[in-house]
Amino acid sequence: RGLSAKLDDLGAQGEWPSHPLLLDWLADEFRSSGWNVKHIVKLMVMSQAYQQDSFASPEIQAMDPYNRLLSHQGRWRLDAEVVRDTLLASSGLLVDSLGGESVKPYQPAGYWAYLNFPQREWHSDQGQKLYRRGLYTHWQRQYLHPSLLAFDAPSREECTADRPRSNTPLQALVLLNDPSYVEAARALALRTLQAADSDPARIEWMLHEVLARSPRPDELPVLNALLEKHRTEFSAQPDSAQQLLAVGELPLPDQLDGAQLNVTELAAWTSLARTLLNLHETITRN
Repeated sequence: RGLSAKLDDLGAQGEWPSHPLLLDWLADEFRSSGWNVKHIVKLMVMSQAYQQDSFASPEIQAMDPYNRLLSHQGRWRLDAEVVRDTLLASSGLLVDSLGGESVKPYQPAGYWAYLNFPQREWHSDQGQKLYRRGLYTHWQRQYLHPSLLAFDAPSREECTADRPRSNTPLQALVLLNDPSYVEAARALALRTLQAADSDPARIEWMLHEVLARSPRPDELPVLNALLEKHRTEFSAQPDSAQQLLAVGELPLPDQLDGAQLNVTELAAWTSLARTLLNLHETITRN
């Protein structure tokens, strides 16, 4: 957060800055550098204050609960576009090429039903366009993509200096059921099955891909039990496994490492991947 919590009104009506002398110094440094934006941003992110850990001790939390003294690093949920980028990157599907026209990922049928003059219908793109960064998602005025809307993306009808961040059950439902993210979980599951040979090694590899850390001792039994639960369910209901793996346009291989693809096994690992991609830690910037 900024030195003033009211980023869109830093005048007489806004909140007084928490560090007015620091703000003056930064303003003078910005002017002296020839209004060099890259210089001032680099100066801030290389500072000792910015490089602090976000895990604050109980004493610091009690002394500075809102971090107005910059006693620790901030922790917040990622912006809507970055949530999409993070999940696609973990799956290996993200296309990070720069520039080009807008793209149309999966969107619920009928979402544009009330658009008139003229009436329009959403047609999802195919191939690599489905996996472009969230920045390039087509933006229809007042009808922004529902996945972005769920994560508090603004409507762009007016300038937004500071986005609000909410935490709602709808966001968890989007992460679990949006075809883009179900497809991403399947791609991550395929990579996991190819990356290791045993369940513990695969769980560790998948968790490291999603959270960039090794699993804690108390997490392995929970994740292994969840994997076995889904194996049992999909073995008893093979049609459910097929339905899960049919989500998205990513082609399903006939073989995996030279052997016939085990649909039940892939569906179970896809469900485990959906769980990890839905974690609060996955979409939170520490």
